[in-house]
Amino acid sequence: MYWWGPVLLILAFIGMEFMAWATHKFVMHGLMWNFHEDHHLEKPGFFEQNDVFFLIYAIPSWLCIMLGMMYDQYAAVWIGYGIAAYGFAYFMFHDVYIHRRFKWLRDIDHPYFMAIRKAHKVHHKRLGKEHGECFGMLIVPFKYYKEAKRTFQRKYKKG
Repeated sequence: MYWWGPVLLILAFIGMEFMAWATHKFVMHGLMWNFHEDHHLEKPGFFEQNDVFFLIYAIPSWLCIMLGMMYDQYAAVWIGYGIAAYGFAYFMFHDVYIHRRFKWLRDIDHPYFMAIRKAHKVHHKRLGKEHGECFGMLIVPFKYYKEAKRTFQRKYKKG
């Protein structure tokens, strides 16, 4: 009966990658740069002003789930779950794997993950808000995949 729920979750998750890219490029590196700027600087401390951006995704996710359940709008609930799943993936990839804010996932050695880290390092080369590149999280330019694959093959070449 509700077979479309998981489909909506997956579509919402995928859509969030594009929403995150646009938000990163036009909001974080635009109007709200003052909150994002500290993320591009090496400063001591665990928390950053940039951490406030989780609300941009957490609030719509929570509202979709809560209001969807209150008013029997299950499509909204599944979309909310998709947004939440993307938020969890963002936390695991960006905060844990890329920026090493926790001591988990440090030994992942795969070309896809290497490409994500490289693209993010390129993004952070620019300390200002202009002329940035690589604003996505899970989808990065193909050149980074090719470079990571070559690095991976050299590292694990047999013989």
